[in-house]
Amino acid sequence: MTVAAVVLAAGAATRYGGPKQAEFLPAVLAALGRTQITEVVVVAGAHPLCVDSTQARVVQCDRWADGPGTSLRCGLEALGDEVEHALVVLADGPDLDPRAVERLIEHRDDGPVVAAAYEGGRSHPVVLTRSVWHDVPDEGGRVMPAVLVDCSDLEAPGDVDFRR
Repeated sequence: MTVAAVVLAAGAATRYGGPKQAEFLPAVLAALGRTQITEVVVVAGAHPLCVDSTQARVVQCDRWADGPGTSLRCGLEALGDEVEHALVVLADGPDLDPRAVERLIEHRDDGPVVAAAYEGGRSHPVVLTRSVWHDVPDEGGRVMPAVLVDCSDLEAPGDVDFRR
């Protein structure tokens, strides 16, 4: 498998009012555990994270406040040379469907950036081929043009910014 996962969990979660990563990350890791992904890197930043080492490896991004792209680049840099594609998911996307992950992996060679689309709107997961990792801007991968893969038959993973 040449695909590894990068889970973005570095933000301050100020709109949420606390470290939402601790609340939502277990569900995201459980969903990834039901896929063919065997290497998972969680990018921490503003808040320390406790993660079972059998589920993922945590990397600290000290420059997390520079933007989501900085956190993403930290995660990408932590991946081994054998990894050709990175599947990017959000720690605050607790409804991640393992079938969306598998679908994006199937389409990983459709373009340098491949993103799930729900009802026509771009979302997560996103797959980045190694050739574009150095192009990730501070704003993050969301500003990079992507080939969209329809996942409208599945529930979107969510992006929780406020308490439900």
